[in-house]
Amino acid sequence: MFNVVRSSNCLYILRPATRTTLQVRHSSTFTIWHPPKHAPREVPTPLVLCSASHWDLGTRNNLIPQSFASMLAEKGHTCIQVDFGPPGENKKCSSSQSLVGHLSEELKVNLRLSGNPFPPVIFARGFASLIAQTYISSNSAQGLFMISPPLSNASLFPSILPTPLGEFDYELKFPVAVMAHPAEMDQLRKYSRLGQNELVDLIEHDNLEGQDAFMKIEQWLDELGI
Repeated sequence: MFNVVRSSNCLYILRPATRTTLQVRHSSTFTIWHPPKHAPREVPTPLVLCSASHWDLGTRNNLIPQSFASMLAEKGHTCIQVDFGPPGENKKCSSSQSLVGHLSEELKVNLRLSGNPFPPVIFARGFASLIAQTYISSNSAQGLFMISPPLSNASLFPSILPTPLGEFDYELKFPVAVMAHPAEMDQLRKYSRLGQNELVDLIEHDNLEGQDAFMKIEQWLDELGI
């Protein structure tokens, strides 16, 4: 069984490590996966798995697989899976800065509502990497793991972003990793601030949704001591 809680234009789904698919038009979806009773441990640090399928519609496999959240919950992690949607009609975001700022604040509010007081480790795929980086620019986190992030903010205007968005300049004061296909990683190394920073762990993999990719995530979390 699971409980559904609505907050503003968001949908909250509270459930154990089971799979259920719910879709809500014009809203973000927040799904909390709690460790089952038979989990070997219960980890206090929450894991936030962020996607933004509304903006990544033109890409293949634009979500972090639900199986990742389910398997991590089975191992004792509380996972908050997020699929960001466009703001509601009462919240117009005419600029890219106001858009990512609004979605970052939405993430902050819903993390608070989840009841977990500990700074999270954030995983973000595609466009959601912008929201995650906006969040960590002014909020605490214990780590950031991005999957196929954009080469730059400038590369998304005007095809996806409504106005130009300045590049991020936050200091890397916590572990950061990027996982991407080999061809994507070549481009990230050439043109991305993240790909050129020696403090960022770069992980290449052909299949970003399979068991081997999940094992890379597990290994990275182990290195963090989480």
